[in-house]
Amino acid sequence: MSHMKSVVVSLHSVTRLGSAPPHAPRTPILLPSLLRKLLLSTSLCIHLPSGAVKPAAPRRQLRQCDLKTSNKFSVTRSSLSSTAAVEMGKTRKETLAYGAWKSPLTADFVSGASKGLAGAALDSEGHLIWLEGRPSESGRAVLVREGADAESPPIDITPAGFNVRTTVHEYGGGAFTMEGDTVIFSNYVDQRLYKQSLVGDHTLVPLTPAYEGRAVRYADGEFDLKFDRYIIVREDSRQAGKEAVNEIVSVELNGDPNAEPKVLVKGNDFYMFPRLSPDGQKLAWVEWSHPNMPWDQTSVWVGEVSDSGEITDPICVAGGDKGIVEAPTEPRWSPQGELIFVSDRDGGFWNLYRWGGKGRKLEALYPLEAEFTRPAWIFGNSSFAFTQLSGVESAYQIVCTYRQRGVSHLAILDPSSLTLSTVKTSFTDIYGLFAKGNNIYLTGGSAVDAMSLAKISLTEGGRATSEESIIWSSLGLDTAQYKPYFSTPKVIEFPTKVAGQTAFANFYPPSNGDFDGPNGEKPPLLVRSHGGPTSEAKTTLDLAIQYWTSRGWAFADVNYGGSTGYGREFRERLYGEWGIVDVNDCCSCAEYLVNAGEVDAKRLCIDGRSAGGYTTMAALVFSDTFTAGATLFGIGDLTVFETETHKFESRYLDSLIGSTDKGKKLYDRSPINFLDRLSCPVIVFQGLEDKVVPPNQARLIYKAVKAKGIPVALIEYEGEQHGFRKAENIRNTLEQEMVFFARLIGGFQVADDITPIKIDNYDK
Repeated sequence: MSHMKSVVVSLHSVTRLGSAPPHAPRTPILLPSLLRKLLLSTSLCIHLPSGAVKPAAPRRQLRQCDLKTSNKFSVTRSSLSSTAAVEMGKTRKETLAYGAWKSPLTADFVSGASKGLAGAALDSEGHLIWLEGRPSESGRAVLVREGADAESPPIDITPAGFNVRTTVHEYGGGAFTMEGDTVIFSNYVDQRLYKQSLVGDHTLVPLTPAYEGRAVRYADGEFDLKFDRYIIVREDSRQAGKEAVNEIVSVELNGDPNAEPKVLVKGNDFYMFPRLSPDGQKLAWVEWSHPNMPWDQTSVWVGEVSDSGEITDPICVAGGDKGIVEAPTEPRWSPQGELIFVSDRDGGFWNLYRWGGKGRKLEALYPLEAEFTRPAWIFGNSSFAFTQLSGVESAYQIVCTYRQRGVSHLAILDPSSLTLSTVKTSFTDIYGLFAKGNNIYLTGGSAVDAMSLAKISLTEGGRATSEESIIWSSLGLDTAQYKPYFSTPKVIEFPTKVAGQTAFANFYPPSNGDFDGPNGEKPPLLVRSHGGPTSEAKTTLDLAIQYWTSRGWAFADVNYGGSTGYGREFRERLYGEWGIVDVNDCCSCAEYLVNAGEVDAKRLCIDGRSAGGYTTMAALVFSDTFTAGATLFGIGDLTVFETETHKFESRYLDSLIGSTDKGKKLYDRSPINFLDRLSCPVIVFQGLEDKVVPPNQARLIYKAVKAKGIPVALIEYEGEQHGFRKAENIRNTLEQEMVFFARLIGGFQVADDITPIKIDNYDK
């Protein structure tokens, strides 16, 4: 299949619906003319200036590489069809009530089309290897290698019966590592490490012992060929009744699989990013302790690798200075043996730093009010990489991505001249960077691009043209035919309940090529409170959002105070205020859209997953803004959550709620204790194998709401953990949430043929 595409995107500022332009000055960001033309044909409501990124003083000059994207996007995939798509292409729109529109983006389509991507690498011949999550196979994750040439299809590497996934910290990440033509991965069923050769004999070789109940887990590995071993983070839960022990260990590559791995680094609560120097003589890593999360306070350490392979003489490179609050992360060794990492030690933004060795001062490579990494919810974050561009005099360059006001940008940093050059790309959400020569590989998405694995090829010197090609897309189909049914987000900034403060949201108006709403009618609104809560709402094309908007719903994905992508100050608005700031900002967003004439004040709904489910319940209980809500594996009782949740988040509430008078705050902020204030319907979804938010939370909410006589429904899924991975459950959740809202607050009949679940206190 061929799809012609070239979009270049950068966002500068946001527009306030129904008001004058923002009064505060905004940092200008480059926007190429191609996107300018595209945006003028859409409803994306943003200011479109041109010019260079303006860093705060004393900032160095940021220049733009003379790079252009080509109109080339070639990917061969089987197209996913839908019976509803037959009617696409109507030239005259029908008038029909909002929410009742027929859409080709069915729940079957959405759940079956979207695949996950959990990392990528290159084999010895430069072929891409990626980890693909498949809802159609109950969420199984499979390593896939691209075809030998453009005409050859990708090949599954992982044999049937294996699932490449780790559950360290429950959220996982860093489940595999490539070295030449050898891959080591963690298998979900038993959490053992396996070695697999991609040439010759492909037989899987276990490297670690089998433990009952997946008691030992591994993540974030690094090959150490000098000692014929694999260095990796281990989470050990073999001591019943005690907290899991996290350590950095080594596993023999050709030893006894039943032998116990050797402990290299231990003593702290958490570890990440064990990384060897190019000469194999030093090991860097990140560690932190309770009650911190990895975005609160961490430290980067470096130890010597002795002749026997022990780690000796550790020194703290960053994170140990008194009076400096920082969360350094992502340490990597440059080809010259310098340690590069990201920290927010100066100015509250995650920037790139260099450490040249013992006794050397840390050096900020390019101070900028931007985030050069993301919070480490999972292992394996990769926000920068090293490469050597042909025609460039420097020993190496750093390919990096940074975020400003929730939007990603791609750049090349020259560590010799300390200059940063932007690279034009179509993506506004970028992560998972790695590079080789003049080729940059990344995971990216935008308002018109689903999550994709892309390659950007730079010409000599990085100054001529860049060719952007999509190797893999999470949708695996040509989306051009569905464009009339896609809603383009408007990035809005709205006032919060705190004077002088604003928050943000991605607002998606209803959009369908076949229907318009009646004159004088406003659409229902679904507000989404993202999970985390230390996370953010993104603008990447999400069919689950388009499912709503293509049926006539408005959708607001809120970046409330506490969200990432805006610096530490914005992120810490939530500290001590969870259940207050997030709730107020979600309510303020809905009220703002009502006052702007965008949505129906009587049909305001809210939903959220995990921490967003807590915000949903808190908004329904502690405010009267919304008329119905849906919580997906969400929290209702903070006291129970703190007692029952896993190690990684067991002290998270110390910052979100506060340690002073904590018991009272936990009670006062728990929606379950104040359901007498609830007056609107709720639907609850829960996975029965969830270790992050145990099923008891959902059942407590359901029973309490039912006892109060308010319409409520509970749907539980066997075999699902924290987040739904099976296509059938993703489909059912979409359908049941929509029909629940339609029946109780909608005032319309959904066009889809959905058999609704029984609603207690509503259905007889």
